[in-house]
Amino acid sequence: MSDESVRDRLRELRRQFHRYPEPAWCEYYTTSRIVDEVERIGVDRLHIGAEAYASEHRMALPDSATLQEWHDSAADAGARPDVLESTDGGHTGAIAVLEKGTDGPTVALRVDIDALPQREADDSEHVPSVEGFRSTNEGVMHACGHDAHITIGLGVFEAVKRSDEFDGTFKLVFQPAEERAGGGKPMALSRHTDDIDYFLGLHVGLGHPTGDVVGGIVKPLAVANFEARFHGESAHSGKNPNRGRNAMQAASTAVQNLYSIPRHADGMTRINVGRIDGGTAQNIIAEEVRIEGEVRGETNELLGFLHGETERIIDAAAEMHSCVGEFEVTGEAPRADSDLEFSRTIADVARKHGSVTNVTETSEFGASEDATYLMKAVEEQGGTVSYAIVGTDHPAPHHSSRFDVDERSLAIGVEVISETVTTLSS
Repeated sequence: MSDESVRDRLRELRRQFHRYPEPAWCEYYTTSRIVDEVERIGVDRLHIGAEAYASEHRMALPDSATLQEWHDSAADAGARPDVLESTDGGHTGAIAVLEKGTDGPTVALRVDIDALPQREADDSEHVPSVEGFRSTNEGVMHACGHDAHITIGLGVFEAVKRSDEFDGTFKLVFQPAEERAGGGKPMALSRHTDDIDYFLGLHVGLGHPTGDVVGGIVKPLAVANFEARFHGESAHSGKNPNRGRNAMQAASTAVQNLYSIPRHADGMTRINVGRIDGGTAQNIIAEEVRIEGEVRGETNELLGFLHGETERIIDAAAEMHSCVGEFEVTGEAPRADSDLEFSRTIADVARKHGSVTNVTETSEFGASEDATYLMKAVEEQGGTVSYAIVGTDHPAPHHSSRFDVDERSLAIGVEVISETVTTLSS
């Protein structure tokens, strides 16, 4: 296959995934298309859905009605019945395995597959809109490049399949629910991490332009997503407000005080409350209010500090306004750093490619990623890990309605990562 036809194939694949984005644990159609491609390439073992992870450890799982709605939508879009059966109940994702020798290492590449609850731009300056591959699922889009990650992963899988230089086992991990920090933990706790000698994650962009490659990230922030519910008692706000127990006041008190958690001398901390739902009318004391937020820390210990302070403030705010407070962690990921030698290996491979114009061995991440669960699991049983960045020009920030990727970066990612995989077995 010529270089041009490979690039065309990667571009078309990415656009297919971009057209049909699905949120965490609802990636039914996406999983079906992944299975199509893996089977077209040729696979020795394929684990779909619950076979790919410890499903009892899934986090941020939507309610059954939401799962069924997306399941039915995927069926209408043409998802395979056998894959829909395997993924029913939010058991999306897969692990594809190539066995190409018994003497070499087991190398794993993880890519995330979910999208964000973001309406995609539809104006004449947004390329997916102009060229006809804008999201068909209104209110959901690939605003962080996961469509590119899936595509690069499949490209690497095909390159390793065709390679005469790779000796060992190659695992391609298609992980659901990264955006909710809900899918890394169940995959890390599965049997599939037990034999991994080298684990690699990747991300496109993150401020790095097309032609940049970062061998490994360091200092990702540990993160915990949380939900808090405040239960009070409704009453008429004019006639007898004194008979109510105001859940809105409790939630407001909690939000204000959460942002007042002091910064910490031991490192960077972050907190954000991104959503508040509740109340019924302007003249009714609010009985139920829910907030969603996140805390992040430069270390796992700092995350523990923030977690404790958050739960304390939720309880205190509820008690102050005679309400009942509930606190739940809905998704989380620890800090895990890339191995410096492995990062250097990836950087050395990248330097050989004419399409790569700038190489950095390591870079501070500054965000969070639940691939760190898998990284820590592999490290704990003696493996080596890294998380690379493949640069891509993106005209708007990640998680924005105008986010897009430079499709030239797809081939760069496939070349660098596939050659890294074969290098590890030599």
